[in-house]
Amino acid sequence: MKNLRALSLGKLEQLVSKYGEPPYRGRQLFDWLWKRGSDSLDEMTNLPAGLREQLAGYYTAALPVVVDEARSTDGSIKLLLQLDDGALVETVLMPGKGYDSACVSTMVGCPIGCRFCATATIPQWRRLAAHEIAVQPLLLRRYSSTNENGEARLRNVVFMGQGEPLLNYEALREAIALLTGPLGLGERRLTVSTSGVVPGILRLAGEKLKVRLAVSLNAPDDQRRVELMPGINRWSLGELLAACRKYYDKTGQRITFEYVLIGGFNDSQTDAKQLTRLLHGVPHKLNLIVWNPIEGLPYQAPKPEAVQAFLATARKGAYAATLRDSRGADIAAACGQLAASNSTKRD
Repeated sequence: MKNLRALSLGKLEQLVSKYGEPPYRGRQLFDWLWKRGSDSLDEMTNLPAGLREQLAGYYTAALPVVVDEARSTDGSIKLLLQLDDGALVETVLMPGKGYDSACVSTMVGCPIGCRFCATATIPQWRRLAAHEIAVQPLLLRRYSSTNENGEARLRNVVFMGQGEPLLNYEALREAIALLTGPLGLGERRLTVSTSGVVPGILRLAGEKLKVRLAVSLNAPDDQRRVELMPGINRWSLGELLAACRKYYDKTGQRITFEYVLIGGFNDSQTDAKQLTRLLHGVPHKLNLIVWNPIEGLPYQAPKPEAVQAFLATARKGAYAATLRDSRGADIAAACGQLAASNSTKRD
């Protein structure tokens, strides 16, 4: 059976017309699926019973199955979801001060092959469809805390889960439209994270969007960057930074550069100085992330004193530099730890 969420609003309007219903029935159906998050045709009581019965013979409104749920001591919640074809993907709810954020996956697995990332250990990968991306915050909204009006506090979405968003551009764009449409999220509340796919950055710059862009650097030179991230060897750091400048020029949005600190690899004072020189001239924020240990990978976390020294040097040269607080490390939900396994620790 085909999932109704896989159909756009226009296609839903066409679908109901085949059953002799006016187009507005398609809009009602769309609202039930996305604005209300319903997973049952029986709940859609403003639709004619005959239409619901006919649709039920060929379509489903089911949400992904939550195969596993893990809760961190810091309040983060990681869900292992099973999609309609049986594929597994992880998504994370991260609590913050006054609001919650959703860390969303755009692929099952990832073709970039970052050697420090657990997602790269998944043997096969595929792109997620737009509805498979957008349904993740829809589901996480059920787990989000509520404000004084009883509304979910989830209002930020970061495309920083499994996969490379800009290698799944069309689905990403459609998912953004769903999140900013029926789910009611503001564009500035969305952050697209990329390993440095230059054509995708330039394409996103040409869109009339106000989404934020985060770019993973992880090394101040091409040789070590490609060693860590072999899938981005087509684009040099020079090409990447030129694309980032164009993104800023067209959107006015500062770039967030992500830099994972790996002990003895990219965390020296020389690296810090080289990084600040590299980023000079690009309005940005630099996020430093301490590498989260992953079993079986040949890296180590940096020493605390090295982290603080790197941060101090970066702050002298960067527009702004912070040390990002990794959430959910105790349930393998932190940066680089998502691997879509069902071996997570339960609450």
